[in-house]
Amino acid sequence: MPIHYIRSLTGVQRDAAGNRHLGIALAFVAGAANAGSFLAVRQYTSHMTGIVSSMADNLAMGAVDLVLDGLGALLSFLAGAACSAIMVNYARRHQLHSTYALPLLVEAVLLLGFGVLGARLAQVDLLFIPVTVMLLCFTMGLQNAVITKLSNAEIRTTHITGLMTDIGIELGKMAYWNAAPGLPRVQVDRARLRILLALAGAFFIGGVAGALSFARIGYGATILLALILVILAIVPVLDDARAAWRKIGGARGKSS
Repeated sequence: MPIHYIRSLTGVQRDAAGNRHLGIALAFVAGAANAGSFLAVRQYTSHMTGIVSSMADNLAMGAVDLVLDGLGALLSFLAGAACSAIMVNYARRHQLHSTYALPLLVEAVLLLGFGVLGARLAQVDLLFIPVTVMLLCFTMGLQNAVITKLSNAEIRTTHITGLMTDIGIELGKMAYWNAAPGLPRVQVDRARLRILLALAGAFFIGGVAGALSFARIGYGATILLALILVILAIVPVLDDARAAWRKIGGARGKSS
């Protein structure tokens, strides 16, 4: 994959095409991680709507332990989104090339840890739920926040409820019969519909790939997802490293 293309995906100089391509790649990763996490911990870790609903149901039934399980997952997702926002805003203030790449690199490291240590982490409880659940919820919050910020909230990758709603809206526009003369026509945004379908399709394909790979490889399947994220994020990070090295070299030259 050409370096300039990777830089266009996660670098600070962005365009609509870069946002779309990155969104599709991250939707695939999220679908795979979500499916794999269900096989690993019997819970979808990006579906906060379902988690909050189950918390309400369990509270009504008096299952306080399950309410605390859901609360831990929810707080982990929130913490991931908050950390992503902190990293992005810090990088913006310091004009780093890796503004959007850093959260993805952190996600890659966490997924790598999950792949290597997942079986052991599953035995460790923190806030009443396994560390594996908290770790995966954190990574999903991290990823969803970074794609939200770089696309100005136009793209989501870790869940498809909003995507399916938007697809339904565009299909409704397509099916609308513009029979009344003299009134503005209702027109479908075909470009938007294509990207919505691509995001939903990437999430589904990622889910199939994640389920199959986890069934065959186990926790190690997430190492492949970590590698994808490293490839996406590494170029802007190296750009910052080179810039810092040149700055250090320049400072040494002046001091000598």
